[in-house]
Amino acid sequence: MISFDEKTGVEIYIHIPFCVKKCAYCDFLSFPANDETVHKYIRALQKELALRAASIDHKRIISIYIGGGTPSSIDESYIGDILETVRFYYKVDKDAEITIEVNPGTATLEKFKKYHYYGINRISMGLQSTNNEILKKLGRIHTYEEFLECYENAKKAGFDNINVDLISGIPGQTLDDWTDSLKKVIQLGPNHVSTYGLIVEEGTPFYDLYGEDEERRQNGEEPLSLPSEQIERIMYYMSIEYLCSNGYSNYEISNFAKSGFESRHNTGYWIGREYLGIGLGSSSYLLGRRFDNTTDIAEYIETIEKNKLKFYNNQTLTVKEQMEEFMFLGLRMTKGVSRKEFNDRFGVSVEAVFGDVLNELQNAGLLIMVEDRIFLTSEGIDVSNYTLSKFLLD
Repeated sequence: MISFDEKTGVEIYIHIPFCVKKCAYCDFLSFPANDETVHKYIRALQKELALRAASIDHKRIISIYIGGGTPSSIDESYIGDILETVRFYYKVDKDAEITIEVNPGTATLEKFKKYHYYGINRISMGLQSTNNEILKKLGRIHTYEEFLECYENAKKAGFDNINVDLISGIPGQTLDDWTDSLKKVIQLGPNHVSTYGLIVEEGTPFYDLYGEDEERRQNGEEPLSLPSEQIERIMYYMSIEYLCSNGYSNYEISNFAKSGFESRHNTGYWIGREYLGIGLGSSSYLLGRRFDNTTDIAEYIETIEKNKLKFYNNQTLTVKEQMEEFMFLGLRMTKGVSRKEFNDRFGVSVEAVFGDVLNELQNAGLLIMVEDRIFLTSEGIDVSNYTLSKFLLD
């Protein structure tokens, strides 16, 4: 029987890989599917929930996150079936944060009402930009006006915990475009905003179009279509300026929330909480062991239908690797990490393990140590990929 820390609890991530149309920049495990495939997948997903419950049914589930893909693209009754299965087999906290990702163009007022009825209490909505030309370039299926309708429908259905996603660094995007997006979202008053810099990933249509441009930027050369690193940096600091001056706290590098509305689920990843990943390609992290489900939907459905579980990339993290993750994930949070918590968890001081790195980064003005806390400076966040990589011991 697997044993977890009763105090911290366990999170569940549920993957719905289906979408109406894959966006041009997206490298997530997602694709369109017919009704029969969707039905078979959801039933397999419910069976996986049942098969994997025995090991943790005596522990608290503190958050559930239904992501994708576009979970709102499938019939809402399936979402109800999934959550009914979770509650039957798992001990879900009464105040558990339950999030579903929604894309405009796939959710009606009636669908939101059903979500609310099923006990979902948080919506994460992908806007990305308020500029319709940019949305078209990204391959989004909605306009800004359709987003507004979707957002208002979520509010009408009773949701007050709504996250809005925005993307910066899009080809052709100007500082005025980014300012406009920030201002319009702030006017709506969502309790959470996530601002992500575009990453041009291999295997996407965007990589075919802008891959060479991304290489130019990585080499310190001026890109032709993508915004320069300098422009992206300005966009990032504009996010901080506009959102923090309007009641939001920049609690993680890319995330802003009004008081009390920080994402519990995502925070769990950053502080090293254990999680159970259900569905195609989902990852789990339990008792220091990380493992993945298959990314082949036919294999996933066939295996689960035979009442079997099959995992890939099964890896037990060494203490050294757990220390690394404690630092480079925890330091994404603007409050940083606790020296005492490091010592309590690993039985050694953080200085004994990372002393040279801490001194180097502190002397460079990239990191601060104040009493129990260690956190990045604004300059350290500015070059966070470099700063955080310093905590890889090898």
